[in-house]
Amino acid sequence: MRAGNLRHRLTIQSRDTGVDVLNGQVMTWSNVATIWADIQPLSGREILAAAAVNTEISHVIQIRYQVQFANPKAMAAMRCLYGTRVFNISSARDIDEQHRTIELTCLEGMNDG
Repeated sequence: MRAGNLRHRLTIQSRDTGVDVLNGQVMTWSNVATIWADIQPLSGREILAAAAVNTEISHVIQIRYQVQFANPKAMAAMRCLYGTRVFNISSARDIDEQHRTIELTCLEGMNDG
């Protein structure tokens, strides 16, 4: 992957569970890494949920291979932040299993926390 294609600076976050002052569980997000990526939109659709119309847009995000992002199950529980935009990761794959590029399939619009 050429460095010129990686023009978006994004932060990958993982979900953590903490305890609030009343000993209740609280879901929070913690930063895992800030990396360069290429973000490409794929498609969009409108969803009727809870009597409101929500928009959902799918994207493909490509990042350089890193061992910590190679586990597809772990990545599916993470999200990416780009400015004020939130991308929930649906899947992750090592393109051609060559350990050069990881492709993340993400959904934007339906905020998961």
